[in-house]
Amino acid sequence: MTYFILLLFLVGCLSIGALGGYWTGTSVRTWYVDLRKPSWNPPSWVFAPMWTLLYLLMGTSGWIVWRHEAFDTLAGALFLAQLALNLSWSWFFFLKRRPDLAFAEVLLLWLAIAVTLVAFWRVDPFAGALLLPYLAWVTFASALNGAVARLNPNPSRA
Repeated sequence: MTYFILLLFLVGCLSIGALGGYWTGTSVRTWYVDLRKPSWNPPSWVFAPMWTLLYLLMGTSGWIVWRHEAFDTLAGALFLAQLALNLSWSWFFFLKRRPDLAFAEVLLLWLAIAVTLVAFWRVDPFAGALLLPYLAWVTFASALNGAVARLNPNPSRA
């Protein structure tokens, strides 16, 4: 049963990623191509494997907290909130084509991840540590999103 729950956590997180990926696909080969991006923008092929790894780490982290019977506490609510914010970023940036709003949203996402990490760390330090790469990547993604928003003040015209 325990590993079935792990599978549910992993599938749940990967499903959030898949829906965000679907929304990304609506613009990544059209509108996004025409946006101005900073010179330090990574190549497109980096994003899918990075996010897959991060969703696997998130799912594992959530499962560890569940195993400690702490998922029905604030830690679990924070985990679900950051997942919702994670998904909504793709909606703002790619589906609505609003890097400016996505930037404001990603700052909230960063805060939610940081608070979730602390809450998870208190339950199990390893569960919290598994979220460190996610926080690091979203730190980078926030800077990238901010740069794209600044370089494209009218992104719907791109």
